[in-house]
Amino acid sequence: MNDSSQTNAVSLADRPAAASVIAECLREQTLVPLRSTLARAFGRSPLSSESQSWYLGAIGELEVARRLERLGPSWRVLHAVPVGKGTSDIDHVVIGPSGVFTMNTKHHEGKEVWVGAKRLLVNGQRTDHLRNAEFEAKRAAQRLSAATGTPVAVMPMIVIVAARRLTIREQPATVCVLAESQLVDRLTTGPVVLTPSEIDAMTDAAARPETWHDAPVLEPVDLAAFDALRAAVGQARLRRRLWIAALLLGLVVASWMPLATLLSGPSS
Repeated sequence: MNDSSQTNAVSLADRPAAASVIAECLREQTLVPLRSTLARAFGRSPLSSESQSWYLGAIGELEVARRLERLGPSWRVLHAVPVGKGTSDIDHVVIGPSGVFTMNTKHHEGKEVWVGAKRLLVNGQRTDHLRNAEFEAKRAAQRLSAATGTPVAVMPMIVIVAARRLTIREQPATVCVLAESQLVDRLTTGPVVLTPSEIDAMTDAAARPETWHDAPVLEPVDLAAFDALRAAVGQARLRRRLWIAALLLGLVVASWMPLATLLSGPSS
């Protein structure tokens, strides 16, 4: 997030990455009581269990957006695209020479992710990630086809962020699953299917909020407030690590004291 000011997008091309989840995270955070001085000193997280899930989602989307910035000038990227009738959104819509892609970011930090032809497991538990990504792409294809007047094919992608291990036993037939580190290479090495003029026309349609949502409202997103929250979370994590390091050091010193006394022998 380079811009920490409050942003109100007039088109989806101006919409910040993770806008929807940031807004929801900040709404949840208003319900969280302020930490006491002692809690802050010991590194208690400022997040509640409710706001933490939105916070982690935002961090994942921001990481994917950061990587998408590496794409060249022939690519167009839209973030947090509101779609349908309610509050659903598409994390990222990417348009470029190798096609149109919808991206669903999944921040599974430190977890084991296993992918088969029809299943995606997180720490051994089944998820709906594949089904949701496929539905998202089909809906995007319908919306873009209606807006452009031509059939549009959309490839769904699931981008796994910060997993401890990603094991792809078999790629699903209709959804591409990959780690965030693989994303740019996957996009830029695909076959060319869109011309520059087609990319521009597709982007013009995709950037219009009414293409996606029946009653689009793009609320302002307080990026400065999220930056401050992110800093507070980082400071709390650092304090916890310092306390853990101090505790471990104390245990080491305490364990060596009897040995040091024994080795020194009785005083004369």
